[in-house]
Amino acid sequence: MKGHEIRLATEQLEREVLSPFAAKASESQGRLQPIPEDPVRTCFQRDRDRILHSKAFRRLKHKTQVFIDPKGDHYRTRLTHTLEVAQIARTVSRALRLNEDLTEAIALGHDVGHTPFGHAGESALNEAIQEARRERWSGWEELPEEFRHYEQSLREVDILSSLNLTYETRMGIGGHSKGRGDLTAHDGQPTSTLEAAVVRISDRIAYLNHDLDDALRSGIIAEIPKAFRSLGDSHGERLGNMVQDLISASLGKPRIALTNSMARAINDLKEWLFENVYLEYPNRFPEIRKAKEVVKYLFRHYARTADPPLGFPGLRGAVDYVAGMTDRFATQRFIELTVPREFDDEG
Repeated sequence: MKGHEIRLATEQLEREVLSPFAAKASESQGRLQPIPEDPVRTCFQRDRDRILHSKAFRRLKHKTQVFIDPKGDHYRTRLTHTLEVAQIARTVSRALRLNEDLTEAIALGHDVGHTPFGHAGESALNEAIQEARRERWSGWEELPEEFRHYEQSLREVDILSSLNLTYETRMGIGGHSKGRGDLTAHDGQPTSTLEAAVVRISDRIAYLNHDLDDALRSGIIAEIPKAFRSLGDSHGERLGNMVQDLISASLGKPRIALTNSMARAINDLKEWLFENVYLEYPNRFPEIRKAKEVVKYLFRHYARTADPPLGFPGLRGAVDYVAGMTDRFATQRFIELTVPREFDDEG
């Protein structure tokens, strides 16, 4: 069988086997820049591979999820979070006969625009941008009104990494985040594809469960409140119950759903984690405040320097450069810029 026949056979199998509500590779709306089809891989498989092999994806292994520079080896990073989202989303998509390749591509790319130091870094970069806009720094008009990591993720794949992904993958990446908002029926509606909706809800399921697990490991919380015991007695049970509920409530339907009781439990757990972990962590661990000052300092430096990094000119370039840093690269740059070097006196 020739190469292109393999891809065509895969596309035919999708049309025969996948749900009528699933996205089909042969029906994709295409790429920003048209390119010849791959002889073996469908367009969504190609998207997945382009993201997986990108530098932006590899940098996720050195970016914070919640806990900054933990001593233990088992805390999640932005990369392990991404892999957990992909695993959950693929499980759901397979059960619903949706397009696993598109689902995985969206999941792998959904956080490639995240800043160093997790949400603390995102908040710090946004504050620095607001300062520049408020004080009308030269070139402030090119800055976004607000820094949002999901918008930066789309900018990363479109412009900075030039991955030239399909429309369906791009829309899924750009629309994945809920912030602190509650999950509602709207999140399961196919604003682009059902696969995108699966990733949006899987992202919430993944981080609530692994952040709860990490918070227990760190000691920032001592136990899980009795109100959430119905979700399960272990990490695996809680995760499994949420995924099964999502699948059962979505089977055979043109949207992705949770039962009302599970949606309420997930929203309540999210609020409890915000109050007792995400907002409490900076109060108990001052390293977060230090990390935020590092991000702000770096943005101010690169926004005003006469010698910006190659390919990152101006204020927009400063945003892109700092957002793309890993935790350790940001720390190294901060030290190089602020700590005096040893003076070599030769005579």
